[in-house]
Amino acid sequence: YKRQKQYHGHERYLQDAKTNLYYHGWDHIAQSNMSAIHWARGNAWAALTMARALELVPVTHPSFMIIDGSLRDQLSSLVRLQDPSGLWHTIVDDAASPLETSGSAGIATALLSRGRLYNKYLQTSIEGILARITEDGTVLGVSAGTAVMDDAEGYRNVPDKRIQGWGQGLALAFLAAVLNAQKGLFGNGC
Repeated sequence: YKRQKQYHGHERYLQDAKTNLYYHGWDHIAQSNMSAIHWARGNAWAALTMARALELVPVTHPSFMIIDGSLRDQLSSLVRLQDPSGLWHTIVDDAASPLETSGSAGIATALLSRGRLYNKYLQTSIEGILARITEDGTVLGVSAGTAVMDDAEGYRNVPDKRIQGWGQGLALAFLAAVLNAQKGLFGNGC
């Protein structure tokens, strides 16, 4: 029950009713979304969490349809914002912000959870994400730790030159999901 309550709180306070995207933060005292930024990695974590929850919550449970609808609406918005490179911007609805690999990998992993529905977008994501992984496995273009910033400019200036564990992890989650999907398509993976 606590987990469902936490999820529904996130949806209530963080999912933008107009865009279906998730805001980066919420200030309960001020009753505002602070900088009102739709941050890529935050949207990735929300989408991944919902995709995983749908694997665990029985379809007959009242929360299932709410989570499924929230994820469907969010992903429908996100695919419209995908850059031609296959990645998403640090601020998903701001093309002036840098492309960001970890958020893109998380979003693409959630898209993959929906079966073939988003294949067109997944193909470009695979290419875009692989282009940011070096021969030694380093994932490039991953934003450093990102607090809720005052404005969009703060997000645009977050450094992305160092190796970040969450970038490596989200890229691995995406690649594992791609391999699992291929295994399902081709039987034993051959």
